[in-house]
Amino acid sequence: MSLIRYSVVFFMFVLLSACAPVGPDYVRPDIAVAPTFTEVGPWAIAEPQDDVGRGDWWTVFADPVLNDFENQAIQKNPDLLAVATRVIQAQAIAGISSTYLYPEINFGLVNGRSGISSNSSSDTPNIPNNVSHGYMPSFTANGIAAIPLYTNYELDFWGRIRRQIEAAQARLDSSVAAYQTALLTLTAEVAQTYFELRTTDELLRILEENIALRQTARDLVAARRRDGLAHDIDLAYVDTDLRTTQAQLAGTEKRRSQLLYKLAVLLGRQPEGFTIARQQFKLVTPVIPVGLPSDLLQRRPDIATAERELVAYNAEIGIATAAYFPTIQLTAALGFNTADLSTLANGTSSVWAVGASLFQQIFNAGRIGLNVDRTRAAYQERIAAYQGILLRAFQEVESSISGLRFLSTQAAYQQDAVTSADRATFLALRRYRAGLASLMEVVIAQRASLDAEREAVEIARNRLLTSVSLIKALGGGWQTRQTDR
Repeated sequence: MSLIRYSVVFFMFVLLSACAPVGPDYVRPDIAVAPTFTEVGPWAIAEPQDDVGRGDWWTVFADPVLNDFENQAIQKNPDLLAVATRVIQAQAIAGISSTYLYPEINFGLVNGRSGISSNSSSDTPNIPNNVSHGYMPSFTANGIAAIPLYTNYELDFWGRIRRQIEAAQARLDSSVAAYQTALLTLTAEVAQTYFELRTTDELLRILEENIALRQTARDLVAARRRDGLAHDIDLAYVDTDLRTTQAQLAGTEKRRSQLLYKLAVLLGRQPEGFTIARQQFKLVTPVIPVGLPSDLLQRRPDIATAERELVAYNAEIGIATAAYFPTIQLTAALGFNTADLSTLANGTSSVWAVGASLFQQIFNAGRIGLNVDRTRAAYQERIAAYQGILLRAFQEVESSISGLRFLSTQAAYQQDAVTSADRATFLALRRYRAGLASLMEVVIAQRASLDAEREAVEIARNRLLTSVSLIKALGGGWQTRQTDR
């Protein structure tokens, strides 16, 4: 009957442990936001959707070389691999937290001898089948052999363990979102570095063509000087212009090598021996649908990370609050205990025990209350951080959209400037050959043409980089495939 009684008590405690955990349940902060973007709208309040794949967004640029580089970076970038291992660690921690919902069972094997004082007033302990109610058997005796099996279980009456599991799961979700943030950041950086490299190649092409033109002009002036049709100062002008352009070429080549080495590291490769052949690059900015569905903002992984952290910090308030209440544990033991190995397996050698313990702190100088205050303050800190991330997200989207709009207008004007500068150079050179203009007029026109072309390339570069920034600000691409966890 004692065993039945203890079993009833055990299941009553188990049922009681299913009560709602102490501490506040998480509610998403109500943060007031504008109903539309300044540049484009409408949009919706951000909802974490970090399990939705960001897609191969870079394919919108239709560059097979970029596609290959992005795949290499995803597979081999060491920083991204490090973040991926943090997800595995968080999975293990979440798994460990959930194990505390189940009893712990331990097995032991004891074989030895001991002596008891003949002057002891106590009876010989642990006689087989002699159960001491309310206490665990010690499994010790004169000349003992014992096979004990122990179990221990903490009743989650106040929800401390459940809040720990809640916090661990939230941090696992946060680590998955953090991986998505790292992935999005890496792929954006690869794309931007690649575009900078290609626009640098375009600048090199322009400079090399201008150097060839200046070399031709220099040869022309040198010939005219030999014929007495030009002065030494004319030759000095064209020499200065030629050498200045050559110096700009050397600086641009230096910039290209730096971008090349940076890209190699992003791809997880050694900079030594990493090369990318120069090729004709069409500087075309893709049309990004700025009137995207509002759920694109919902998929920003950094917003998901911030909210998952809110969930975890909210759960920690419950963990701290549970310290106000007693810890209740159930214990049980079952095994065989004998002084004679030949009788170890006999039923008369069996021992068992069940019990319960309660531990309650009476005085700790207010430590529990201070810890609860700390967790509440930490939660408020995360709310402020969450608000800041939302504001920065809105700013990045607005800035990128407006940037593309202004750059589009700037590019149109700059193309007109390039056309005018090229025509001015052509007319100045024709006038100089006809003796109707000074060489300085030609030099000034050539410089203006070079500057206009370089500025046009810089604008195209900025449009490409801003396009990547907009995609990143929107949380990635537009596909909806599921991300593996």
